[in-house]
Amino acid sequence: MDNKQAFIEAIKSGYTFKGETIKIGAGMLGGEVIPEAEIFLPLSTMNRHGLVAGATGGGKTKSFQMIVEGLSDASVPCLLMDIKGDLSGIAAAGTVNDKITLRYQKLKMDYKPCTFPVDLLTLSHQKGVRIRATVSEFGPILITKILGLNDTQGGVVAMIFKYCDDHKMPLIDLKDFIKVLQYVGNEGKAELQASYGNISTTSTGTILRKVIELQQQGADLFFGEKSFEVEDLMRINDDGRGMISILRVNDIQDKPKLFSTFMLQMLAELYSVCPEVGDIDKPKLIIFIDEAHLIFEEASKALLDQINTVIKLIRSKGIGIYFCTQNPMDVPASVLGQLGLKIQHSLRAFTANDRQVIKQTAQNYPETTFYKTEDIITQLGIGEALVTLLNEKGIPTPLAHVMMCTPRSRMDVLTESEINNIVAQSKLTAKYNQVVDSQSAYEMLTAKLQEAAANPPAVATKSAKPEESTLEKVANNSVVKSIVRTAGNTIVRSLLGSLGLGGRTRKSAKSWF
Repeated sequence: MDNKQAFIEAIKSGYTFKGETIKIGAGMLGGEVIPEAEIFLPLSTMNRHGLVAGATGGGKTKSFQMIVEGLSDASVPCLLMDIKGDLSGIAAAGTVNDKITLRYQKLKMDYKPCTFPVDLLTLSHQKGVRIRATVSEFGPILITKILGLNDTQGGVVAMIFKYCDDHKMPLIDLKDFIKVLQYVGNEGKAELQASYGNISTTSTGTILRKVIELQQQGADLFFGEKSFEVEDLMRINDDGRGMISILRVNDIQDKPKLFSTFMLQMLAELYSVCPEVGDIDKPKLIIFIDEAHLIFEEASKALLDQINTVIKLIRSKGIGIYFCTQNPMDVPASVLGQLGLKIQHSLRAFTANDRQVIKQTAQNYPETTFYKTEDIITQLGIGEALVTLLNEKGIPTPLAHVMMCTPRSRMDVLTESEINNIVAQSKLTAKYNQVVDSQSAYEMLTAKLQEAAANPPAVATKSAKPEESTLEKVANNSVVKSIVRTAGNTIVRSLLGSLGLGGRTRKSAKSWF
């Protein structure tokens, strides 16, 4: 058996799966595309997470786009974090050019341009369906993580939530939380200490500064009503395809706290809302995070811990998370070890450090007799990648050098008019883009303080004495008191003298002679 035939049989054996699959390309050997060596992704293992990595310009984002298209066709909803702003083109049909024609001739496939059902979401003032959440929904634990508070400060936050729950004060947006925080540190300090224990003014001041820092990154836009329901991320379009929700976050690269806040809330909400489903034929939702290195470089420790925890647990909910980054070493080792699918585009070796990274990356892939992995990573062309994944039994598939299929949708951004049309036609726009300002803690505490200022408590005064009579006035006169006292002393001395009980009297001067 020659090397080519052995390669074809190894690929067919390793990439043949039960159930539905997505074709992503064909294997290559010696620089030649082998159309018979088809590479498939099994839907039944897509909830085991994955990584698409490679240097800028290698085609990793387009691989992301192509996989999302296949998932949508298979009725699997997807959420895309579009950090660069170049994934929105999935809502428009692609166009044929010479490069695409040549690629599909090599793959022996037909290229069919197609549009896909898309909702555009936003955390900011960009056009799209507004995503919000209330402070109450976060709860004291997540708020403490977001603000990076210590145990003592976290205890104050828990006390604030308890106070608001007991007094039926909804915490909806940040102005509610700030108002309660100010009340706790001033007018209401005695009230809360009587019921919940001592409160440190230093702690409330620190928490307030952290909240203001969060506000400076635009968090006021995120906290509020109407809260976004994560079930709306898992919708099927009228034609049976999975909805693709694209979160437009290209304007918050310099606002890591805001993005961390959203990610923490969304992952926690998905985990709490979705039931355990175990191993299923296809996932309920796949989350794609483009340019993930921006998240891991700037993310808080709380977000990293949360991602690590969710990666380990959420696959049993039928949800997969896929990262796209320039260097696989950008992903923490604890997260990297949980990723089942790995698609590695070209890496460049310009420095000794680059060569060391490539060597480490090559060691993360299964051994193969068909390639020298360390060398081929630097030789991959645009739209080519090394691929391996876990099969149904959890065993890695053979490492394959793959010519990837191209997206069938537009490999470019949407125009302003196209964005306007998508937002206007979305069923979620009317549901979430209305401004709601419910009666909450801010209004309730403001009214309470205004009422207290308008109706101050009565000041206690000494009761007035009744008017004195003429006899009492005479008796209380100091001159009269002195006369009475002198007369009384004289009478007493006279009585004592007549009884022989008087004191010793002075002898006259005559008695001394």
